[in-house]
Amino acid sequence: MAGKSMERRTILKAAGASAATLGLAATTGCGGGAGASADGTVTLRYAWWGGEPRTIAIRKTIALFEKKYPKIKIKPEFTDYAAFWEKFQTQASGGNPPDVFQNAVGFLRKYDRRGVLMDLKSQADAGHLNLENFRNGVLANGQVDGKQIGIPVGANTMALVIDRKAFEKAGVEPEFGWTWDEYFDALQTIQDKLRIAGDTGYFGIMYLYDLYLRQNGKAFFTETELGFTEDDLTQWWEDGYKRVRSGLVADPKKIEQVAPKSGLSAGLAASEFTWDNFSIRYEGEGESDYGLAPIPTTNGKDTGQYLGSLMLSAFSGTEHPKEVAQFIDFMVHDPEVGRIMGYDRGILATTEQYEAFAPADETNQGVKAYEEDVAAAGVLGKITPHPSGADVVEAAFLRLGGEVAQGKTKPADAAKALFSEAKAAFAG
Repeated sequence: MAGKSMERRTILKAAGASAATLGLAATTGCGGGAGASADGTVTLRYAWWGGEPRTIAIRKTIALFEKKYPKIKIKPEFTDYAAFWEKFQTQASGGNPPDVFQNAVGFLRKYDRRGVLMDLKSQADAGHLNLENFRNGVLANGQVDGKQIGIPVGANTMALVIDRKAFEKAGVEPEFGWTWDEYFDALQTIQDKLRIAGDTGYFGIMYLYDLYLRQNGKAFFTETELGFTEDDLTQWWEDGYKRVRSGLVADPKKIEQVAPKSGLSAGLAASEFTWDNFSIRYEGEGESDYGLAPIPTTNGKDTGQYLGSLMLSAFSGTEHPKEVAQFIDFMVHDPEVGRIMGYDRGILATTEQYEAFAPADETNQGVKAYEEDVAAAGVLGKITPHPSGADVVEAAFLRLGGEVAQGKTKPADAAKALFSEAKAAFAG
């Protein structure tokens, strides 16, 4: 295989993580407006999505903030991902979103276009928010049309999670710079020797397809539309479906049967593409050892990778912009907050927090090593812009890719449907 061999530390041994780390809590906070009391105390609403461990950690950081700023009280609101955005849509339409909230790149243009998001540059200019010390250019993820409408709290990148025992038994060693052909040859070797599928369903993952497109001079999105053709996508899904039929990719019906457990940790396949910081789930679910391996390439070098991130955004109509900025500043720069949050939302985005948190477990040590190696390889590019409606397109890609995998929809018909749904989403 091409490229230099991976250092052993990069293929991490994922150990000791609880599946609950990625579980989604159904608990929600109460609604209600923010305001100021007679003694000048200000109350800010802060909303996020995520599991119980995230909520426990965030509550600790809120307590720290309120100790430093006794005149600012934080009212938490939290739920799972789907319910969060359903609720937020209603709140935004009613002019009553939270003062501060967790955000992601797929929603920036959508809510910026609706005038919901504050340009935080004004608060930075006023000295209430520090926009320095963000690692590897990740601050740009929150920028749209010259405005800073999101402040990253963490960063992650796509990776290939492998069953290390399966790869070792098959005599296959992932290497930086390996090609897609070499990757699929490796999966064939695993299938031949171990009688299990090589992959759980790579072709239904929008963010992986984005990397493949970027390797080939395109991208999933431009700032206003899709950055590829129906023929491009038809080919991608046709190739994927052929690999399902040959057994190289796991049977989607079996994958469904073990859900919410991953097909990788259930032993149905030897590898799965996902975000690197999500790799903690597999050790909690499975019986093998799991590690991070490099993204396959088209030309033996470029992976198409970039750092994605979760962010904090602010409501443009908040009554307390200064306090909101102070809160965001504290949450992204305070070292103790970094030690409390760890890598729950990805590798910590600022140098203050990154240097303050030293992961003790092998899982997080491996995630840190993987991102450092990817950055050192010089392959990281800028994140692909996401137009308004990108969230709808992502959901459609996942659904239609699943239909292709199950043989319910022909690849060409699925590609046509995606373009139709995307057109409607971008116009909405």
